[in-house]
Amino acid sequence: MKYALLADIHSNLEALTAVLEDIDKRAAVDELWIMGDTVGYGPNPSECIKLLRSRKHTAVCGNHDIYCADAPESLYIFGPEAFTSCRWTASVLTAEDIEYLKDLPNVAERDDFMLVHGSPREPLWEYVISQSVALVNFDYFRNKYCLVGHSHTPLIFKLDENKNCVGVPFTENIGVVLGKDKMIINPGSVGQPRDEDPRASYAIYDSESKVIRLYRVPYDIKLTQQKMIKQNLPIRLISRLEKGL
Repeated sequence: MKYALLADIHSNLEALTAVLEDIDKRAAVDELWIMGDTVGYGPNPSECIKLLRSRKHTAVCGNHDIYCADAPESLYIFGPEAFTSCRWTASVLTAEDIEYLKDLPNVAERDDFMLVHGSPREPLWEYVISQSVALVNFDYFRNKYCLVGHSHTPLIFKLDENKNCVGVPFTENIGVVLGKDKMIINPGSVGQPRDEDPRASYAIYDSESKVIRLYRVPYDIKLTQQKMIKQNLPIRLISRLEKGL
């Protein structure tokens, strides 16, 4: 079976549509696995939720998802740009959207995988972007592998049989074989990449070959930016899309 791994869509309909079209061209994917932050930042939260719900998928909650849907009084924990985008997103979500987001679990398990947004230790908020943080987090999941998002950057950390945590290159189109070592895997961001590559990022996992591959997909960034301008969303959120920052 094949699974598409997506994270941090962030209300970017053009990026999500391009990724789904790319998936359909590459493989007959049995299910989408979504590592949180479907909404926030971008201009089309309802449309992205609707598109995901038209496909078989398993999704977990991200920090933007829960705060857009259920905690507007606590938005002070975000910076000013995230605060503004979350407040706007909350104002345009439908009752059905809110119910969907509220029902998302913080943690899900599929086959040998644990799915979270941030980290196994702190599913909503912790960034796994260093070997030291990854090493600690290997103690917080019993599955063989853990899928994360949140950092908007494709990354893989593995724990070998000697309990050494090392980073594994996760580059476009190069297959990574999942073996006996435990791994923490981030497929990058669909809607707001931050690794200096503005193309949408996602991965496909083949359970038969035990190989995961990262893919990058161009999309209509200008159209997304025009929509964001129309909604008076923060300029920095708009300009960063074309830079992948």
